[in-house]
Amino acid sequence: MNIAAFDIGGTALKMGIATTQGELLHTGKAAINDSDGDAILSAILSWVARHPEAQGIAISAPGYVNPHTGFIEMGGAIRRFDNFAMQEWLADRTGLPVTVENDANCVLLAERWQGKAAGLDNFLVLTIGTGIGGAIFCNGQLVHGARFRAGEFGYMLTGRADSRRVASHSMNENCTLRTLRKRYADYHGLALEAVTGEAIFDGYDAGDAVCHRLVDDFLNGIATGLYNLANIFDPETILIGGGIAERPGFMDLLRSHLAWFGIADIADAASHGNSAGLIGAVYHFRQQYPSAISNIE
Repeated sequence: MNIAAFDIGGTALKMGIATTQGELLHTGKAAINDSDGDAILSAILSWVARHPEAQGIAISAPGYVNPHTGFIEMGGAIRRFDNFAMQEWLADRTGLPVTVENDANCVLLAERWQGKAAGLDNFLVLTIGTGIGGAIFCNGQLVHGARFRAGEFGYMLTGRADSRRVASHSMNENCTLRTLRKRYADYHGLALEAVTGEAIFDGYDAGDAVCHRLVDDFLNGIATGLYNLANIFDPETILIGGGIAERPGFMDLLRSHLAWFGIADIADAASHGNSAGLIGAVYHFRQQYPSAISNIE
């Protein structure tokens, strides 16, 4: 049985055809402008049409997702997906079984299935992307919460709230690459589009004073969040996902900041890089349709 797997992001849609064992046979990527939900749905249908061998659809999606029904209450950066029955919508148009799970939860499932967390009963995932995401595996179970909102680590505060909006002190507004880029752009009077996170980290490595100040603030914000999580959940490890975690030297740099908090050894990079969401979505499909999988295997 082959499964069409999709990992939905605000700027890109990752696509794949995978076996039920999580092996990716084909992969693709579509650029998404302005978090366009309709463009994402169109790209999903097009990929499925080009791969008639797919017998199911597995989705990794941002926001508050009911993993049993595939209903998205809030779609994160993709407002088209607010109050959207994605599983039903796709099943009606393709005639295939469909599953939908939160994107950070999919990264966690990939780690528990085929990654660094295999066999662990207590670990966390924190993802750094357009926003800060997270997922919790506690006492041998993935924690969804009462309203499927558990793991929204981006709403943790990195400092004491003052007269500004409370959210302005959150990880979502202080610990993303977009925020880092915006602060650099504002300092130098540049357009945001002219600045990349890679260039800022290159400047840090080269000893640029502005880059040092901004990157240090960025990493201290992440370290503050990890400190809180380490003491609340007592995990065996916290795995960091997102493209930035794959940058050579990034984890060593983060650990140097974590040492100040006394938790230098708590964090590690997630295993599967950009494929994590696809692999985790396939594992969630396996969980939701165990009889279909067992008949094949």
